[in-house]
Amino acid sequence: MKYKFFGKEPHFYGNVFTLALPIAAQSLITIGVNMLDNIMVGSLGDTALSAVSLANSFIGIYHIFCMGLGMGASVLVSRYYSMKKSGDEPENADRALKQTVCLMLRLAICLALLFAVATALFPEYIMRTYTPELPLIERGSEYFRWSVASYFFLGVSLTSTIALRSVREVKYPLLVSIGAFFVNLGANYTFIFGKFGAPRMEVAGAALGTLIARTFEAVMIMSYLLIFDKEIGFRVKHFLMKTKSLISEYIRICIPVLISDGILAIGTNAVSMINGRLGATFVAANAVTAVTQQLSTVVVQGVSQAGAIVTGQTLGTGDKEKTMRQGYLFFGLGLALGLVSAVFITLTKNPIIAFYAGKDASSGISPEAVAIANQLMLAISFIIIFQATNSIMTKGVLRGGGDTKMLMLTDNIFLWAVSIPLGILAGFVFHLPAFWIYVCLKSDQIIKTFWSFGRLRGGKWIKKISTGKTEG
Repeated sequence: MKYKFFGKEPHFYGNVFTLALPIAAQSLITIGVNMLDNIMVGSLGDTALSAVSLANSFIGIYHIFCMGLGMGASVLVSRYYSMKKSGDEPENADRALKQTVCLMLRLAICLALLFAVATALFPEYIMRTYTPELPLIERGSEYFRWSVASYFFLGVSLTSTIALRSVREVKYPLLVSIGAFFVNLGANYTFIFGKFGAPRMEVAGAALGTLIARTFEAVMIMSYLLIFDKEIGFRVKHFLMKTKSLISEYIRICIPVLISDGILAIGTNAVSMINGRLGATFVAANAVTAVTQQLSTVVVQGVSQAGAIVTGQTLGTGDKEKTMRQGYLFFGLGLALGLVSAVFITLTKNPIIAFYAGKDASSGISPEAVAIANQLMLAISFIIIFQATNSIMTKGVLRGGGDTKMLMLTDNIFLWAVSIPLGILAGFVFHLPAFWIYVCLKSDQIIKTFWSFGRLRGGKWIKKISTGKTEG
C-alpha cells in the first residue's frame, strides 16, 4: 500500500496537536525560565554566564537520563493504557501500567542519589572536565553546591509528568509549569541581585532559585499523581508493589531508551567540553543560541512526545496498518515543522542576541560573543530542518513502536562515529568558522533523517509488547 506524507486527516492532526500543544506550551515555559536565567546571569558578564552554562551541561545529563526513563516508560504506559481501555486483558494491563510507573520512579530516585553524591563531592573535578579556565571552575562549583537537592525534585516531577502525558493528562502539568515559572522568576530575581532584603548571591542565587522552583513543581505533580489522578491510579502503596513479572519487558523496552539517551547525554557533554575548550566567548555565544534553538523546537518536542503516545495507543488496539499510515504523516509533519522553525530562527536571531548584548561594554556578553552567536544562529536554521524531522521519528514514532534497541545503537553510532570526530577536526585541527563547527557537531541529525525514513518504510520498527505474568 502507498502511504502519503501529507493528507486530509483532520482527526489525526487534531489528535496529535491536542496532545502536542500543551506539551509544547510546558516546554516553552521551561525554556522561558532558562532564557530569563541566562539574561539575568548574563548581565553579570561572560564568565558568570559561561560557568552556569557549563555547570548546567552536567545537570543536563541527569535531565536527559530522566527524559530517557520517562519516555521509555511512556512506550509501555501508552500501550498498556490503550489495552486497558480497549478491553484487551484489562486487569493485566492495569497491573502492568502501575508496575511501569513504580519501576520508573524507583530508578529516577536512584539516579538522583548518584548524581547528587557526585555533585556534592566533586564539583571542581566535574567543572574541570568542561573547561581549564579557573574563574569558570570556581563559579561553576559554587553553582553546583546549591544544586545538589534539585536532582531529586527534578527526577520525580519530570518522569511523572511524562507518565501523565502518556494517559492524556496534559493540562495539569502545564498549569504547574506556569506556577513554577513565576516561582523561579521571583526567586532568581531576589537571590541573584539581592532584592527584598535577601543577600546578593549572583551565580549561587540562580541555583537557589532553580531549587525552589523544582521543589514547588515536584510537590504539585506528585500530589496530583498520588491523590487525584484516576487514569493511572498510582498511589503511595504501589511504591512497594511487586514488579518482578514486568522487569524483563521493562528492560527490553525501557532500558535501551535510558541507555540511548544517557550515552547521548554524555555525547552532548562531550560537545560541551569541545565548546568549553574553544574559550569563554564561544561558550557564552553557544549559551545564547541554545535557548533560541529550544524556543524554535518546542512544537517539535511536543509532536515528538505526541508521536510516541499516539503510536503506542494505536498499537495497543492492534491496528498496524493505521500505525504505518500515521508514521508517514508524522514524517511529513516533521519536515513542515523543521522549515517553519528555520524561518523562525532567521527572523528572530537579531532581537534575541540583542537581549544578551547589553547597552555598553560593561554589561552583557562581549562583541566577539555576539559575532559568533550570529554565525551559530545561521547554522542552527539549517540543521533544524533535519533535527525536527528525525526527532519526531526517532523520539516519537519509532520509539512508540517499541524499536528501542535499534534506536539505541543508531543514535549513538552516528553521534560518536561521525558528529564528535568531525566537530573536533573542525574546531581544533582546521580551525573552521563557528558556522562549520556547529554543522559538523550536528551532522548526525542529517544522517538520522535519512535513516529514520528507511526504517519507517521497512516496517520492522513495530514490536509486540506483553503485560508480563501475574505475580504469585
